[in-house]
Amino acid sequence: MSAVMEGKLSDLGTWTPEGCSIAKAMDIVGTRSAILILRECYYGTTRFDGFAARVGITDAAASSALRKLVEAGLLEKRPYREEGKRTRNEYVLTPMGLDLLPAVVALWQWGDKYLQDGIAPLQRLEDSTGEPVSVELRSASGNPVPLENLRVRVNDEWRRKTRRHS
Repeated sequence: MSAVMEGKLSDLGTWTPEGCSIAKAMDIVGTRSAILILRECYYGTTRFDGFAARVGITDAAASSALRKLVEAGLLEKRPYREEGKRTRNEYVLTPMGLDLLPAVVALWQWGDKYLQDGIAPLQRLEDSTGEPVSVELRSASGNPVPLENLRVRVNDEWRRKTRRHS
């Protein structure tokens, strides 16, 4: 079972995944620290010490991961100051960081299904109804899309743009 590859993509041996969006995303969030820092942002952590402690990484690793997420545009720094202390920065999600939530929830959902002993440690619930929340592939009209019904083709607009810039 696989996606349906169209056009020149149908022969996997004759093309390379040039400009692959998955590869570009992994360059930014492809480390354990980056994903777990984003998890903490979704849970409400904003301060450096909270990230390092809750993710279980060194200050240097937290600093490096936070810097990369800020540079990529997923987080932004906002100054704050507690009375009698120096000004520091907190880290808050940008719209770009919020848009990654479904991907992080999909990892969470997969981990619950395959890596736990039958009972997930946390539940994802819709606030107003208490109904379970899950992630799945759906078409624009709302139909579920199994892998074998997923079509992949080169985007003509992307092709025209990359040809103009070559």
